[in-house]
Amino acid sequence: MLFICYPKCSTCQKAKKWVDEHNIKYTERHIVDANPTYDELKDWYSKSGLPLKKFFNTSGLIYKEMQLKDKLSTMSEEEQLQLLATNGMLVKRPLMVNGDTVIVGFKEAEWAEKLIK
Repeated sequence: MLFICYPKCSTCQKAKKWVDEHNIKYTERHIVDANPTYDELKDWYSKSGLPLKKFFNTSGLIYKEMQLKDKLSTMSEEEQLQLLATNGMLVKRPLMVNGDTVIVGFKEAEWAEKLIK
């Protein structure tokens, strides 16, 4: 199981605490030091069943500076995935990847449903 986070992010800290409290084993990856690659993002997107917009950190400074709210609708999926692969701060976090299960963001109920067997 891969836990992708930004350690200074309070939501990531909550998610990590929750995972640790539930004794879920994982490998932690810093989203800025090891930005998800285009191939990883494409794979996770296809497995997640989520709209691609859910993978963007819409509350982040870079998202706002680049005015992506207005631009994403005119970009192809390919262009959006390429953009996400350029900067980990554009990617919504935390991300939990476990085989075919991909969870974006932290909602305790969703994590419990998908990670606790």
